[in-house]
Amino acid sequence: MITCRLSTILGAKRIKVSDVCRATGIARATLDRYYYDRVNSFDRNVLSKLCDYLQVLPGELITKVEQGDLFSNPTDGEMRLA
Repeated sequence: MITCRLSTILGAKRIKVSDVCRATGIARATLDRYYYDRVNSFDRNVLSKLCDYLQVLPGELITKVEQGDLFSNPTDGEMRLA
């Protein structure tokens, strides 16, 4: 399963969704979908803006997690996308 770690990254950096919205120009509804991991398809422009603003690589923002590992420690079953 592909999962978006936006909420984790924002929490670690203590950044509000509204701050990301203002700084990137990404619509709040779009950011909420990424934040709550309800994205059905990832937009390249949105990913690029998020990665630039947060200073992360796409593989840090989006990861592939095995279904059985969803509730385990993220470093145990996490595979990064390049």
